[in-house]
Amino acid sequence: MRKYNKDTVYFISYAKLPENISAGKLHGVVGVGLIINTKTGVIEDAVSTLLTEEAKDFLKSIMIGFNLHKNDIENLVNEISNRFHGVSRKAVCVALKSTYEKYESWKNGLE
Repeated sequence: MRKYNKDTVYFISYAKLPENISAGKLHGVVGVGLIINTKTGVIEDAVSTLLTEEAKDFLKSIMIGFNLHKNDIENLVNEISNRFHGVSRKAVCVALKSTYEKYESWKNGLE
């Protein structure tokens, strides 16, 4: 089990999946979770609730290391949109934006 330091927080959000894919039939939604270092803004770890390990690992490789304090979330969303062409792409991007919005609300003391 990986240990995270006390400067990290975890947020997850969900978005509806298309019903014509396996994950949509099984789960109905996709979750995108981020472990964010609050001091640096760097995503230290990420998770998605997609079914294939390849998709999970691929998305994780894109998200880890992205700095939310120095870069606009739209840059990360655009990279995922350009590189990930699964049927769940739109739902993944919606869940990612929602997770980021939760982090921003928390960071600004609104949550």
